[in-house]
Order: sequence, then C-alpha cells, then structure tokens
Amino acid sequence: MYKSFDIIVADFKQYHPLNTGMTKEQQISIHDYHYDLPQDRIAKYPLAERDASKLLVYQNKTITESQYICLDEYLPANSLLFFNNTKVIPARLFFKTATQKDIEIFCLEPVSGKADVYASMLQHTGAQWKCLVGGAAKWKETYVFLNSADLQIKAEIKERLQGTFILEFTWEPADKTFAEVLQIAGAIPIPPYLKRATEEIDLERYQTIYAQKEGSVAAPTAGLHFTDRVFEKLKARHITTDYVTLHVGAGTFKPVKSATMAEHDMHGEYIDVSLAAIENILEHIDDNITAVGTTSLRTLESLYWLGEKIARNPNIQTSELLVHQWQPYEEKTREVSLKQSLEAIINYLKEHQQQRLFAKTSLLIVPGYTFKVVKALVTNFHQPESTLILLVAAFVGEDWRKIYQYALEHDFRFLSYGDGSLLFRKDNI
Repeated sequence: MYKSFDIIVADFKQYHPLNTGMTKEQQISIHDYHYDLPQDRIAKYPLAERDASKLLVYQNKTITESQYICLDEYLPANSLLFFNNTKVIPARLFFKTATQKDIEIFCLEPVSGKADVYASMLQHTGAQWKCLVGGAAKWKETYVFLNSADLQIKAEIKERLQGTFILEFTWEPADKTFAEVLQIAGAIPIPPYLKRATEEIDLERYQTIYAQKEGSVAAPTAGLHFTDRVFEKLKARHITTDYVTLHVGAGTFKPVKSATMAEHDMHGEYIDVSLAAIENILEHIDDNITAVGTTSLRTLESLYWLGEKIARNPNIQTSELLVHQWQPYEEKTREVSLKQSLEAIINYLKEHQQQRLFAKTSLLIVPGYTFKVVKALVTNFHQPESTLILLVAAFVGEDWRKIYQYALEHDFRFLSYGDGSLLFRKDNI
C-alpha cells in the first residue's frame, strides 16, 4: 500500500529534524554525551589537602597530569582568573509533624528571588522561601516544627506550586536573623550522588576558602581545590584574580530527561558582578581570561549577552536584564563585539549610578556555542549526560571523550569532591 503524501511529509520531518525549525543545538541528543562512570570513581569525601587534588591539563590536544598546587605553572603570565565567591547556606531543615512524622525542607530561594537573598537572610521573626518538601503528603496540619534547646521554628505552607512550595518560617527567640536560624538548625546540602548524610567535614570542605556572599544551595566545586598557597603562587607570577557571584541553585543537579535539548528547560540563576570587575575584563580583553568553574564561565559569558541586549536597547529596563537559554543560538541581530558589549554595560551602570550589575541567566552552553569571553576553564569532572558535560564538549570539542577516558584510566576522582582539570579552549590553542 502506498503512503499518503501527508504521511510521507510527517516521516520526512521525523527523520530530518532540520526541517522542524529547530536549530542544530536544539537537536542535540543528550544520549550522545554518555560515558560509563563507575560508582567507585565518585569521590565521597575530599582529600586531606585541598590543593593535593590531581589536575589534568589539556592544551594543544595534549594531556598533562599534575596537581592543583602547580596550577600557576600552566597558566600564561597574562592570565586573569575569575572565581565565584558565592557561599553555600545550610539550606536543609528536618522538621516533624505534630504526630512526629519526618518532613525534610530544602530552602531554594526567598520569594523575592535570589537577588534579594542577602536581605532575606537578615530578616527577624519570619521569612518566606520557595522550597522543596520531602514527605509533603504527610503534612496534614497547618504547621510542622523543628525544636532544639535554643531554638523553636514553625513552618507553614502558604502556596503550592508545581514541584515546589512557598513556605513561611517563624521562630523564637525572634531576635535571631534567618541566617542565624539556618546556622543553628540547618545542614549543608551536599550533592545527592554522594549518597550519604552531611557530616562535620562538609561544613568546612563543601565551601571555598573565599566564599563570601550567602545564597547558594550547591558549591562552585572547581574552587574547592584552592588554598592560600595556590593564591600565593598565582600572585608571585603576577596572575590577576577577580570575583563574580552566581548563586548556584538546586537546578544544577537537574537531569536532562528529554530526547533532545529543545525540550530541556535550563534553570535560571542570579548573577551579581561589580562594575570594577567588568572594567577589569575590558582591560584584559586580549589576555587569557580563565574561569574557575562552570558557574564563573556562565556568568562571564552571560555578561556578553546582557551587554549585547543593552547595546541594542540602551533604555532597557532592569527587569529585562536576563539571558534566555537559547538566546545565543536564535538571535538574528547585528554582531556586537565583546568590547562594545562590555562598554554598553559599563555605560549603563554609570548612567544609572550603580556599582553592581544584577541579572538573571538561563544560558545553556552546548556544542555550537561561540565563546565570547573565556579562553581557559578550571573545572571538575562532571556527570554523564549532564548540561555540564555539554558545556565541556562545547569548550574543547570532541576531545572531551579523550579527556574523560584518560581521567578514568588514570585514577582521577570524579564529581564535587573529586579531582579537576585545566582546559584551554579548542580555538584558543
């Protein structure tokens, strides 16, 4: 039996996705970015010394093995390193119902958004946060309780959202701030793939030594390897360092479940970059700008797209300063240089008498992305079929498989508490 014309057209669209209107980046299948990661290769605990972690260096298609304490030896003298100075908050709280049933609450962000997390942490008597709730079906009463010798906390559901809840917390004694409440009663939310409870060691080691701005529910883990000794060696070689802030959300652990990336919703995160840091990037525009961690990289690359928006619309509202996940792949606008983009941000901030840029980014970096700012990346080894693997593949090309195979064959430790790498961009070698 012959197929009808409509069926033939439908078959053509199914097997020839270029005709569906999707970009080639949206057609990417996450299954093409799989590798076998044995459970015993996932580091459950950090090494005794942060900077003793192994460092894989990839440059000129060549792999070299070293340690983080020697990082400075592999960076050009004109390097500018950017670190994410966000601080992980003790966001996990363990409550009881009136009938003593367990309720686990994971604080994600204040209802006003991560941009106002600092103000929310300083609130007294009460705070409203968007949260994940474990055991929500057992929550029948108005309140659940967390009581200790020094603190009594109540939580009430104010609104049920899709997958999350708006909760209101109240506590006694009321003179404590919400930050103090979390420090007393909360636990550091270590990654779920560690498959263990938070322990004493995590309070110190699941935090960078330069963590400053509270707001993350996951650590920017590439920075966990840095010590005062490493910073001293960088300074001795006149390698410049600077900081940006991206508050890491729980979405960083969100798996890609869709057949193609077109159906994956990239989580949004808030960034905070000082005017001085943006001017520093502009000053080093031709130098080796290195991102320490994928969060720093996404922040720096997001700056370009924010500046591109401002350059096209100098009167843009602050509320419109956000980067959509497909913006770099779908924008059909005139090309704006990195210099023009940075100058647009600087002029915008000065005109509005602001010293910091606050914005939101959902930037998704996949193979096909054209990097605008970052030329080298310090990063850990990431989970298979994750958006972070896509980012690495975009940065180094098909050699990502060669890099990960080397790490597996040479006893590198994987994920948050594991070893790491210094990767030079494929078109910057």
